[in-house]
Amino acid sequence: MNDNKPESEVKTPANFIHSIIEEDLRNGKNESRVHTRFPPEPNGYLHIGHAKSICLNFGTAAKYNGKCNLRFDDTNPVKEDVEYVDSIRDDVHWLGFDWGGREFFASDYFDQIYQFAEDLIKKGKAYVCDLTADQIAEQKGTPTRPGIESPYRNRTVEENLDLFRRMKAGEFPEGSKVLRAKIDMASPNMHMRDPIMYRIIFGHHHRTGDKWCIYPMYDFAHGQCDSIEKITHSLCTLEFEVHRPLYDWFVKELEIFAPQQIEFARLNMTYTVMSKRKLLELVKNNFVNGWDDPRMPTISGLRRRGYTPESIRNFSEIIGVAKRDNVIDVSLLEFCIREDLNKRASRVMGVLNPVKLIITNFPEGVVEEMPAINNPEKPEAGNRNVPFTRELYIEREDFMEEPAPKFFRLAPGKEVRLKYSYIIKCEDFVKDPVTGEITEIHCTYDPETLSGRSQSNRKVKGTLHWVSASNALEAEIRLYDRLFMSEDPEDVEEGIDYKTNLNPDSLKILKGFVEPSLSNAQPLDKYQFERIGYFCTDYDTKEGKLVFNRTVSLKDSWTKAKN
Repeated sequence: MNDNKPESEVKTPANFIHSIIEEDLRNGKNESRVHTRFPPEPNGYLHIGHAKSICLNFGTAAKYNGKCNLRFDDTNPVKEDVEYVDSIRDDVHWLGFDWGGREFFASDYFDQIYQFAEDLIKKGKAYVCDLTADQIAEQKGTPTRPGIESPYRNRTVEENLDLFRRMKAGEFPEGSKVLRAKIDMASPNMHMRDPIMYRIIFGHHHRTGDKWCIYPMYDFAHGQCDSIEKITHSLCTLEFEVHRPLYDWFVKELEIFAPQQIEFARLNMTYTVMSKRKLLELVKNNFVNGWDDPRMPTISGLRRRGYTPESIRNFSEIIGVAKRDNVIDVSLLEFCIREDLNKRASRVMGVLNPVKLIITNFPEGVVEEMPAINNPEKPEAGNRNVPFTRELYIEREDFMEEPAPKFFRLAPGKEVRLKYSYIIKCEDFVKDPVTGEITEIHCTYDPETLSGRSQSNRKVKGTLHWVSASNALEAEIRLYDRLFMSEDPEDVEEGIDYKTNLNPDSLKILKGFVEPSLSNAQPLDKYQFERIGYFCTDYDTKEGKLVFNRTVSLKDSWTKAKN
């Protein structure tokens, strides 16, 4: 399903979560506090789906003068890394949010969570089980068939306490024992069929080192962390709706503060994979060049590609929050960045696939400075000068030896205007005798047609961008496109890998030329290459080397191609 409206009809939808919160505030619930949290697992880089959650949690807290914690759910030392923690901090800050010193980790509460587990054992609500993972899965049954109780389910409280403490002391090997909640093996909710609370992992934790060799499962730690932090509104994606009865059960049995969990639809987007496991696979197998590859839907990838925090926040506001799953067309995200960059990006001229153009009646050695507008949306941005010389570069596709109908660019005997400068006329061209490729285009110019002069009243249908051949700067141009060819990359036949949908043309690298005003371009500077698209200076830019990433084209060529 695709819920997008035409760009001209984009409106901000109602937010049902805010309606719930406002009702809570009217009723004085939780002393009229609003306290949310963003709880990422530090096992990968954040993606655009997490950006939606960040905007929702921090934005909701800000709207109601509340607080939002940043809490890392670091309960699996095997998959977690300090690199991921640092990247998450950077991403949240870059999006424009701050947690005001309220940075926490689930590992901060390991002692308390362990005590919660002992409390449940003492109440006869948890037991140590010796079944293997496969045996537990088999005995859980199916949604239509009740599970089978573990043969270890009725151990005494004393035996369970002893075994659990010995698990903590490291006396048992990994996989030999787990702690399970004693609930209901016949429950229609599979998550209530004696779920695992703790497992043994002999792995070095990035914060607690080797202090622990047992770690709480996410389902046990998550809700208890929310309770410890007195979170009032625990905002989760829809897949956690079936987990809510389990979270409520733990809170009730432990007699602790009960946060209110509210579920919303996760972000699903066309041409995009959102699974962190699959994104990690793309990185590890070198299908992309790291987590911040501009083709990745990660926040760091979008940043490197040239997306702005404002465009992502606007995108999150436009798509809103829903109670049912839907799929957002990636073109809406691209629309948001076009709208933002149109207002802020400086206009420059760059030629990606150059062919030399010689103005035969323009004097040799003369450099004429042409005033060019930096941004027509921002008059205060002023003008810059672009050098105009006898020899220029234009786009190869802007010349056609035998023009097609309605081809209004340059052709033999045809006239066009060079942006910000003169009208020129093609008089001749030179071809490579071996390849037949056009190597030079010879033109004449009319000196009375300088752009902006009152006496220039001649009209032509075509206007081309250009750069001076002697003054332009060589640049590496990386043309990034969508990483997948299919709207639903994971919609493949059984046994066929989703990576078969990878777009072989998702990156093309060209050697082009840009105007000299970009000599001091810094990483992440944003530009509109006139008539081409929006570009961002890449991190690989250094002295003597300019590298630009295409953020997005000027128009949505994909939608046109589909139609």
